[in-house]
Amino acid sequence: MKASNRTQQGFSLLEILIAFSILALSLGILLNIFSGGVKTAIVAEDYTVAVQIAESLLAKTGAEIALKDHHSSGVADEKYYWSLTIDPFFLSADTIDPKNATVDLYRVNAKVVWGDDGKNEGDDRQVQLTTLKLAAKNNFANDPAP
Repeated sequence: MKASNRTQQGFSLLEILIAFSILALSLGILLNIFSGGVKTAIVAEDYTVAVQIAESLLAKTGAEIALKDHHSSGVADEKYYWSLTIDPFFLSADTIDPKNATVDLYRVNAKVVWGDDGKNEGDDRQVQLTTLKLAAKNNFANDPAP
């Protein structure tokens, strides 16, 4: 009896199963990487919007909002909860006499808070910007009447 000389034609079932398993794992990892990038982009956009809201609040102080003791809060875009606080700021240097100063110094604090789902306050993200602003001192009570 003559032995037939058979050569392999194609892949075995085991080789195909291993190739599909490797492909499935690779695609799963790639999709996870891409979805992580999308989530990071969304968070970055939220931070950008929050910083713009806080900067606009700081820009309004002194122009639209008088520099005096002040506290206000509100909501922007139904997602970002902001608060604005203006407090007098006093320097503690020995060489500065606050009675002779012609301006008052105010600390302006803008805080913007937002959450992913709004259920857990501990999960909320926030941006807080603080600056100092000068305002002309009101010495009308000490000035003689004309």
